[in-house]
Amino acid sequence: MATSGEAPESWYLALLGFAEHFRTSSPPKIRLCVHCLQAVFQFKPPQRVEARTHLQLGSVLYHHTKNTELARSHLEKAWFISQQIPQFEDVKFEAASLLSELYCQQILVDSAKPLLRKAIQISQQTPYWHCRLLFQLAQLHTLEKDLVSACDLLGVGAEYARVVGSEYTRALFLLSKGMLLLMERKLGEVHPLLTLCGTIVENWQGNPIQKESLRVFFLVLQVTHYLDAGQVKSVKPCLKQLQQCIQTISTLHDDEILPSNPADLFHWLPKEHMCVLVYLVTVMHSMQAGYLEKAQKYTDKALMQLEKLKMLDSSPILSTFQVILLEHIIMCRLVTGHKATALQEISQVCQLCAQSPRLFTNHASQLHTMLGLYCISVNCMDNAEAQFTAALRLTTHQELWAFIVTNLASVYIREGNRHQELYSLLERINPDHNFPVSSHCLRAAAFYIRGLLSFFQGRYNEAKRFLRETLKMSNAEDLNRLTACSLVLLGHIFYVLGNHRESNNMVVPAMQLASKIPDMSVQLWSSALLKDLNKACGNTIDAHEAAQMHQNFSQQLLQDHIAACSLPEHNLISWTDGPPPVGQFQAQNGPTTSLASLL
Repeated sequence: MATSGEAPESWYLALLGFAEHFRTSSPPKIRLCVHCLQAVFQFKPPQRVEARTHLQLGSVLYHHTKNTELARSHLEKAWFISQQIPQFEDVKFEAASLLSELYCQQILVDSAKPLLRKAIQISQQTPYWHCRLLFQLAQLHTLEKDLVSACDLLGVGAEYARVVGSEYTRALFLLSKGMLLLMERKLGEVHPLLTLCGTIVENWQGNPIQKESLRVFFLVLQVTHYLDAGQVKSVKPCLKQLQQCIQTISTLHDDEILPSNPADLFHWLPKEHMCVLVYLVTVMHSMQAGYLEKAQKYTDKALMQLEKLKMLDSSPILSTFQVILLEHIIMCRLVTGHKATALQEISQVCQLCAQSPRLFTNHASQLHTMLGLYCISVNCMDNAEAQFTAALRLTTHQELWAFIVTNLASVYIREGNRHQELYSLLERINPDHNFPVSSHCLRAAAFYIRGLLSFFQGRYNEAKRFLRETLKMSNAEDLNRLTACSLVLLGHIFYVLGNHRESNNMVVPAMQLASKIPDMSVQLWSSALLKDLNKACGNTIDAHEAAQMHQNFSQQLLQDHIAACSLPEHNLISWTDGPPPVGQFQAQNGPTTSLASLL
C-alpha cells in the first residue's frame, strides 16, 4: 500500500503497465488485465484516475469479454465522473461514444440517443469528438431507417466542419448526406449536393490518400446513382474514373503525418475496403450491361480479397459486400446455365444472413427474389410465385419491388391461367403511363413483358410495338440481355407470320449477342428458331448445324437441371417465411421437375 506522502504515479503506472502487458500478451490474458485495473480502486485514486480506469475497464470488458453488464456499469461511471472534471474531453467523450455503442448492442436505442445528444451538446469546443459523435448519432438514425433525422445531423456536421475550417470533413458529411438522399430517392436534392461535393473535393489540397478517398466516395455515389437509374452506357466515363482513382490509391503510401486540424482525423473506408467496393460496382455494371464473363472475373477477384480481409477484420461491412457480390453472381449463373452453382451460392447467402440478423433484415427480400429466379430456371412456377410473393412482402425498396413484380408477371404469363392477377400487376408497372420508378432498365423490361404477353395472346402487331420500344431503350443504354431477348422474340413473331427473311434478320444478331453474353436460354431459343427457319428455306446444311447446336445447348441445360434439382439445397425453394434455414437440407433422389420447354 502506498504511504500517504508517496506520489500516486508510481503504483498507478506499475498497475497500468502490468494491465497493458496482459492485454497485449499472445494470447491476451484479459482476466489478469482486469485484476490489475480493478486494483487501482484500492488506492482511492483521484477523480481523473478513477474515471479513466472505469473507461479502460469498460473498454476491455466490452471488446474482449461477453460481460456487457459489468462493461456498461464501468462506462456509466466513467461518463458520470468525467462530466464533473474540467478539461477531460478525451475520457468524457470516449466513454459516451463507447457506452452508446454498447446500449445499441443491447437494443437500448432510447438510452443511446439522449446520451449522444448530450455529448454532442457539450463537445462543441472539441472538433474531433463533436464531428465523431455527430457521425455516430446519424448512423444510429440511419440504422433505424430515420433518414430525415440522419440527414439533418449530417447537415449540421457539414456546417460545423466549415466553421472550424475542415473542408475535408465537410465533404465527408456532405457525401454521407448525399448517400442517404440517394437511398431516399430525393434526386432533386442529390444533384446540387453532389455538384457542391465535386467542387470541394477538387479544390481541397491535403493528404493525397484522403483526397483520393473522397474522390472514390464521390464517384461511387455517382456510379450507383446511374446504375439505379438503369443507365448502363451513360455511367461508363464515371466508372472509368473510379477505376483509375482506385489504382492511384493503391500506389500511394499511407503517410503517418497527422493532419494539423483535429477535425480532419477521419477516414471514410480503409484502402482495402475501397478496392472491394470498386470491384463490387464494376460487377453491378457488368451484370446490368450483360457482360457476364467480366462480372464473373471481377466477382472472383473481389471474393478472394474479401476472404483475406475477413481473416483479420470482423467489420460487418465485409459481409454486406460479400452478400451483394453473391446476389449478382447468382443472377449471372442463372443466365449462363449454371443453376447448380447458383443454388449453392444462394445457400451461402443464407448462411451469411443466419449469422447476422441485421444482414438478414436488409437482404431477406433479395434472397427470396434469387430463389424465385432459380425456381423459374428449373420450371417450378408455383414455388417461384411463392418466393416472389414473400420477397414483395419484405421490401419497401421501389426498384427492387418493380424488379420482383416484372418477374412475377413473367411467371403468370407462362402459367397462362392467371389473367386477373396478371392484369392487376401489369397495371402497376405500365411503361406508357406513370411508371413507378425512374429506372431506364426496368421500364425497358416492362415493355418486354407487355410484348411477351401480346405474343402469347397472338396479338402480333401490338407485341412488335412493345418490343421495338424495348429495343430502342436497350440499344440506347447497351442493355445487351434485353436486346437479345427482344430480338429473338421479334424473330419468333416474324417466323409465325411467315416472314422468314425478317425473322432471320432478328434471330442471327440475337444468337451472336447471346453467345457474347453468354445467355444460355436465348441461345437455346435462337438455335431452335434457326433450325426451323433454315429448314423452311431449304438450307439443309445450315438447318443441320443449328439442330446440332440446339441439341448441345439442350444437353448442357438438362444436365445442369438434373444436378441442381438433385442437390439437398433444392429444398430451399419451399422456404418462404422466418429466418434463413441452415443445415436443414435432406438430399433428394433426383429431380422432381421436368426440363421446361423454353419456347
